[in-house]
Amino acid sequence: MTNTENPTARPAEPSTARPPAGVIIGLDIGGTKTHGIRFEDGIAVADESAGSSNVQNVTRDEAARNIADLFARIGGDSVSQVYAGSGGIDTDEDAAALASLIQPHVPGARVTVVHDSRLLLAAGHASTGVAVIAGTGSAAWGRNSDGDEARAGGWGYLLGDEGSGYWLGREAVRYSLRQMNQGQPADQLTSALLQSCGVEHPNKLIALFHSPHTGRRFWAQQARHVVEAAAGGHPASQAMLDQAGRDLAGLALQVLDQLRITGPVILGGGLGMNVAPLQESFRRHLESAGVTDARVLDQEPVFGVLQLVAEPA
Repeated sequence: MTNTENPTARPAEPSTARPPAGVIIGLDIGGTKTHGIRFEDGIAVADESAGSSNVQNVTRDEAARNIADLFARIGGDSVSQVYAGSGGIDTDEDAAALASLIQPHVPGARVTVVHDSRLLLAAGHASTGVAVIAGTGSAAWGRNSDGDEARAGGWGYLLGDEGSGYWLGREAVRYSLRQMNQGQPADQLTSALLQSCGVEHPNKLIALFHSPHTGRRFWAQQARHVVEAAAGGHPASQAMLDQAGRDLAGLALQVLDQLRITGPVILGGGLGMNVAPLQESFRRHLESAGVTDARVLDQEPVFGVLQLVAEPA
């Protein structure tokens, strides 16, 4: 049985009951990887990762192969329910398409697909508030005590994804090209980027960036050079991380305003959970707007599945 739950639907309040009995698979599907955990009577007994199965980032065939790879290692036997969070789940059709890739591996199980920001809020031990994802892409989603929901961002790399890994990677390329146009020599950031991309001059970054052989994940991975250069005192890289934090705070503030709540705001995703200067900027810009309850996620989002499964239908 498949439940393609629309992320804009009104959810029930989280349950305080005991962890659900039986075998439940939780999936967190990001732009870089698919993280899966097998829970048996509320206990995590298997924890595996495979390549991304987000069809906004990979082809449907690749997504299907990565899901098959994950279930081959995590097991699809005796599963009563699968709860999957993924970016790019904006309609019932999006949810149904992803559920159709999962269902063959768990015959007879209930498959629920939601936007991955919902996992993040639950993993942050909150039933209301705003979840902000800063990973390969970026998005914010929130819920208030009346069950109203709102979202900001999550439009994909061509339309937005401010503050994300892809955004930082692209900004590093843009910075290097501006330096080249101004006749400046390659500095710490540009040199690291050129070496990582396997080219010897910034002008070759233009064709590489537009090449079909590099994509969203490749450029998101280049964000690490911005982080490293910022740690080494590179002013432009520090400014990029500050702007990323500002933009992510802006997404959160938009959702808080729509829902008429003051928090909490929970930051997650690969960048959000691991890059201290971005976290500091995020908190600072929220505080300047009067938001004082800003938290960084302290566990992987997939662990929010148990709370979500426990919610009454």
